[in-house]
Amino acid sequence: MGPQPIPAHARRFPAARPIDTSRRGCLRSRHHLERLTIYRTRERIRAVADSVTILRDGRTIETLAVREHPGAEPELSEDRIIRAMVGRDLDHRYPERTPYPASPAVDAGEIALRVDGWTVRHPVDRERLVVDDVSLTVRRGEIVGIAGLMGAGRTELAMSVFGRSYGGYVAGTVEVGGRPVRTRTVPAAVEAGLAYVTEDRKQYGLNLIDDINRNISLASLPGMVRRGTVDEHHERSVAERYRRSMKIKAPTVHEQVGRLSGGNQQKVVLSKWIHADPQVLILDEPTRGIDVGAKYEIYTVIDRLAARGKAVLIISSELPELLGMCDRIYTMAEGRLTGEVARADATQEVLMRHMTLNRS
Repeated sequence: MGPQPIPAHARRFPAARPIDTSRRGCLRSRHHLERLTIYRTRERIRAVADSVTILRDGRTIETLAVREHPGAEPELSEDRIIRAMVGRDLDHRYPERTPYPASPAVDAGEIALRVDGWTVRHPVDRERLVVDDVSLTVRRGEIVGIAGLMGAGRTELAMSVFGRSYGGYVAGTVEVGGRPVRTRTVPAAVEAGLAYVTEDRKQYGLNLIDDINRNISLASLPGMVRRGTVDEHHERSVAERYRRSMKIKAPTVHEQVGRLSGGNQQKVVLSKWIHADPQVLILDEPTRGIDVGAKYEIYTVIDRLAARGKAVLIISSELPELLGMCDRIYTMAEGRLTGEVARADATQEVLMRHMTLNRS
C-alpha cells in the first residue's frame, strides 16, 4: 500500500495526518493518548480531532463527530461547537456597542489618557529599547486596541505606564483626564486613575489561595477601612454585589479563587479594578484561556464600562477580538507604533501589514 495523500487541513497541522494502519499495533497506545489531548483552539480541534466531547459546568454535554472517517476533511462547523459549549445559539460574537452619552459642554471628546514619547529600556539589556517613543490617546467612552506580534512591546508598554513595573524608564509623559501624572509606582498609578488587568491573572492578578471576597477588595482597601481596620461587612457586601452583577459562578464570596474556572477568575480580576473606579482601564489579553460563553460576558462588561465614560485600552493577540470591540486600533512592532487604524478601515490584513512593518 503506497503513501496516502495528505489532506489540506493536515498540511497546516502535521498531527492531523493519517496514521499508517500497517503500524497500528505499535502506535495504538500513542494514538490513544493523542486522541485524549484537550485542545482549546476550536480551529485546531476541527483540524486534528476525529471527534470532540463538549464539557460544560463540570458535566459532559455531548460528543460530536468531526469528520466522516479519519483523514477526511472536517464536516463539523465551528458554530456547532460553540452552540454546544455555550448552550445556546450565539448569533453575535461581540455585543453591539452602546454609545457613551457624553455631555457636549463637559466631556465630549475629552482625552482620558495621553501617553507621549514613552520610551523604556529592557530590564537586563540596557542598550535595548523595548518601548521606543510611543505616543497614543484614549478618549472617554472609547475602546482602543493595541495589536502586535509576540515581542512587539505591547505588554511592556502597559506595565511600564502602570507604575513603571517593567523595564527602565527613559523618557515620556502620561496625562490622565488632561492633567500630568507621575506613575512611578503602582499605588501612584492607581491613585492617578489607572487600572491594569494583567495578561497572567494567576501569577499577578489574583491571590489564588484567598477567597473572592478578599481578592475583589485588594485594589480599594483604603475605602473599606473603618476606625483603622477593614470593615468586613462592607467588604463582603461589595463582593456579593459583584458576584451577582458579574455572574461569577460560585456558591458564596468565600469560595477560594483558585477553584474557579478561568472565566470566573477573570471576572474577579475585573471586579477588583472596576470597584477601584479608575478613569482608564488597560486590559492585557482580557479573554485569554476562557471559553466562548465567558468571553461574550466579559465583552459585555467592557462595553458597559465604555458606555459609562471609562476609557478602555485593550491589548490582544486575537485580531477578530480587536476588530469586534474597538473604535480604533494601534499597531506595534519592535517597540514602536507602526500605525493607527479606524474601525471602519480595519481588517485582519490591514492590521497584519502594519504589525510587520519594522520586521525583517
